[in-house]
Amino acid sequence: MTSSTAVSPFVIDDAALDVLFREARSLNTFSDEPVSADEVREVFELVKLGPTMMNIQPMRLLLVEQGEGRERLVPHMAEGNQAKAAAAPIVAVVAADTDFHTSMDVHFPHKPGIGDMFAGDEAKRAEVARYNTALQTGYFIIGLRAAGLHAGPVGGFDAAGIDGEFFAGTSWRTQLVINIGHPGENAWFDRLPRISADDAVRTV
Repeated sequence: MTSSTAVSPFVIDDAALDVLFREARSLNTFSDEPVSADEVREVFELVKLGPTMMNIQPMRLLLVEQGEGRERLVPHMAEGNQAKAAAAPIVAVVAADTDFHTSMDVHFPHKPGIGDMFAGDEAKRAEVARYNTALQTGYFIIGLRAAGLHAGPVGGFDAAGIDGEFFAGTSWRTQLVINIGHPGENAWFDRLPRISADDAVRTV
């Protein structure tokens, strides 16, 4: 007799899938429970293992704790995001390093000199850095969830202002701001509708 129960394709259990995806939400309010920079650094040490194009790894993180650094950051946030950025135990400014090519001999050692292909094309480097940083940012958010933390990514901010405030004279360029913490009161909204595989996936 054949069982009608479908076999799960996942190699991690339902509890882990709930933490990483099914029950996870973007955080809007925060409890007073602290989050240390060391906790976030441990997350980075895990998620850096995710793949990027030619192993370029352009994502950079500025961890902004409560205090003087936060006071410098908040004015560069959109008005509707300032309160959340001010309240979060720690905020990660995700940046893309547009000079990733200078480290490619270290990170892609079997192709010596491969970084030279990007050396004279700043626009191309910026494009490649943005795309791969976005990829790494997804890993980072899932990594935060795996560590029992909650992420509230926000896109409303003055990127040029943050770059000038924190990254002047460097090759880091602001991509996203992620408030990190533990849920406070009314921390998230209900899950919004997601597209189905029937509409989003094609097979040829």
